[in-house]
Amino acid sequence: MLSFIKTLLQASAWPIQTPEPYSAFHILLCAAGIPLAVFLARRLARTGTHPCGVLFICGLVLAVSELYKQGFLYFVAGQGRYNWWYFPFQLCSVPMCLILPLFKHTPHCRTEKCICTFMQDFALLGGVMALAEPSGLMHPYLLLTLHGFLWHFMLIFIGLYCAMTGLGGRTPGDFVSMLPLFLACICIATFINVASHPYGNADMFYISPYYPNGQIVFHQIALTIGTAAGNLLYLAAMVLGGFICHLSLGRLFPR
Repeated sequence: MLSFIKTLLQASAWPIQTPEPYSAFHILLCAAGIPLAVFLARRLARTGTHPCGVLFICGLVLAVSELYKQGFLYFVAGQGRYNWWYFPFQLCSVPMCLILPLFKHTPHCRTEKCICTFMQDFALLGGVMALAEPSGLMHPYLLLTLHGFLWHFMLIFIGLYCAMTGLGGRTPGDFVSMLPLFLACICIATFINVASHPYGNADMFYISPYYPNGQIVFHQIALTIGTAAGNLLYLAAMVLGGFICHLSLGRLFPR
């Protein structure tokens, strides 16, 4: 079975010249994918389809595609060695969609609302920012590169869908109520970064305590003020970005 999986993965290793950010490849893909994500979110929100079911399917698609990515990175790109930098617990890969069916879908379910507010604000933020600075999505393999773009198009869909269906919160208080969930993710990311350090360079949420932030702009900031202070500033910027998304979506979709 393992050899069959490796054969399939190797068969999908279609090499390409690594695309450049803001190249025609990047711009044309975004010009097609982002409007499609917006259209599908609007269309499905209007149909009245069970919203948690839609999000659960999104979670399954993300999970299956992530299994492909992890297998490809281990067996093909890594030649049997695991690169902890690709461990799937970045802001863009928190699998919140998968647990929604565990909670009864009611307008007053606080847990569901908290999860959907998280996805509404931070999935949208992560999707937009990754596509705006896509160097981490570009690989010398076609399917691996497409995986990164399609993943973030789906994040934009999820964020907008949560807003359009009213599953996500609208008020500043809803955003504040969601922050403990964000803090819990930060704690998990920090644990992974520290626990895996002897084995690789995990950088979940880009807040590794061992080296400066790898994100554009924040890398230079961390070099100037130090890694710990740079990480705190980066987290504050993430919260601010999520809050801006929250307020913007509340104005665009007030009901």
